[in-house]
Amino acid sequence: MAALTIATGTGNWFSALALGVTLLKCLLIPTYHSTDFEVHRNWLAITHSLPISQWYYEATSEWTLDYPPFFAWFEYILSHVAKYFDQEMLNVHNLNYSSSRTLLFQRFSVIFMDVLFVYAVRECCKCIDGKKVGKELTEKPKFILSVLLLWNFGLLIVDHIHFQYNGFLFGLMLLSIARLFQKRHMEGAFLFAVLLHFKHIYLYVAPAYGVYLLRSYCFTANKPDGSIRWKSFSFVRVISLGLVVFLVSALSLGPFLALPSIFCLWFKPQGPRGFLRCLTLCALSSFMFGWHVHEKAILLAILPMRKEKPLFNWMETFYLLGLGPLEVCCEFVFPFTSWKVKYPFIPLLLTSVYCAVGITYAWFKLYVSVLIDSAIGKTKKQ
Repeated sequence: MAALTIATGTGNWFSALALGVTLLKCLLIPTYHSTDFEVHRNWLAITHSLPISQWYYEATSEWTLDYPPFFAWFEYILSHVAKYFDQEMLNVHNLNYSSSRTLLFQRFSVIFMDVLFVYAVRECCKCIDGKKVGKELTEKPKFILSVLLLWNFGLLIVDHIHFQYNGFLFGLMLLSIARLFQKRHMEGAFLFAVLLHFKHIYLYVAPAYGVYLLRSYCFTANKPDGSIRWKSFSFVRVISLGLVVFLVSALSLGPFLALPSIFCLWFKPQGPRGFLRCLTLCALSSFMFGWHVHEKAILLAILPMRKEKPLFNWMETFYLLGLGPLEVCCEFVFPFTSWKVKYPFIPLLLTSVYCAVGITYAWFKLYVSVLIDSAIGKTKKQ
């Protein structure tokens, strides 16, 4: 807090936030890590020790390389730094290998790659309307957004305890969103296309990108009522975006229940904010209705949603505060009950159901707001 107070006076509060969370990440280096630690160590070994033709066929470990090519090349580059820490970690046959140097390298590689995430957050802050500025630092929208993103607890757990590189990947996504807000459409499209080749999970939000770019970039003008001026269609811009955006969008339309928001994005555009809402809905819909989801899938919806108004009504606040007692009950009370042996799944069941209620509510509320806002916008224009 002292560092933040000093930074407030000098105008360097963002640097203080970034430095603070980086120090916290360093403190988390010796903490528990999941099997993903071994997954990425094995991928370092595969890409470093084997020719490219064998990267996706090597099966000595059960943790085979199953990410798109850009991530494989990313691991390949990291492996050439890793060899200076501990050469043994790059041996494909050293299954479940772990040493202090290996731990330090892998942990610091995640922390270092988060530089892109920090830069992307800063770019997102530039997109916020500077007119609505409070007198106190904690009332400034840019400060609130920075705290919610840089100090995102879910991202800290998944990347710096569990062990993954989601900060780096979300940095690419947030930077692409910022570029779209800044009307730098080609850069935004390029960054998202690159992101897709790093991790296929981002295909869930490809429809939002595809429709927004087509509607807001390829059509250069609107009619007075906000509808499309068809004659403004630019073939040059379509060609400049490239086939990647369109092919990916066509192959990954997303869950059926996400389509209405995409239709609204086309027929009732609301600018970059409308695109952001549609993107969040695509991510939430894929999380809710997908037959299999990862822990990072919900982050795909949460992080972009941070740019929405973070205010809660009394019911939503009560729900969020309820997570505390639920955690206390599951972690500290339940282990001392007679149900622990017979019903060990109850804590996980209660937590999953409780969170599912909140996610479903958020999805429904956001969907209704998108449809209602589109209708209100149309009425005002009339």
